[in-house]
Amino acid sequence: MRLFLGIAIPEEIAGELLRLVERLAPVARDLRWSAPATWHITLQFLGRTEEAQYACVTERLRGVQAAPVPVAMDGTGFFDRAGVFFAGVVVTAELLALQQRITAETQHCGFLPEGRAYAPHITLARSRGRSGAGPLAPLKTAMRGRAKAVFGGFTANEFLLYESLPLPEGSRYEIRERFALTGDG
Repeated sequence: MRLFLGIAIPEEIAGELLRLVERLAPVARDLRWSAPATWHITLQFLGRTEEAQYACVTERLRGVQAAPVPVAMDGTGFFDRAGVFFAGVVVTAELLALQQRITAETQHCGFLPEGRAYAPHITLARSRGRSGAGPLAPLKTAMRGRAKAVFGGFTANEFLLYESLPLPEGSRYEIRERFALTGDG
């Protein structure tokens, strides 16, 4: 199974993102737009996971004591090389501390932290295939001169263990476990 840990997007924020996507999608038809049901903020991508690792991860993460995490949205942006259009998320001290705590715990199960800095975001669209930034050009042109998108924020009261199920039309994500954020951190 392919797993990752993340934070779900509440309906209010998803509604704001959907309104933006509905305005922009006709401009960039060469992008594969993510379904709102798949929107999340990744905390750690685990990838292919064996049953023993799954058991280890769930046991380790049940021991995480952390307070609810304020999540602040931060406009939109592009990862050109990956061909991704995203809604940005502010790297607050609380969000970074949670992400680091999770990666520290999953290391005990054989998962290594990424070598690059944590860049939380919500993927809204990506280039089809591996074509990079080219298909993003019409979207960038359409957004030039527009005011920065404002989506507000929310408090994450839990984080989730998702399984990524590949389908011809794109991956579907199923929640495998929920971990409450109720402690003092």
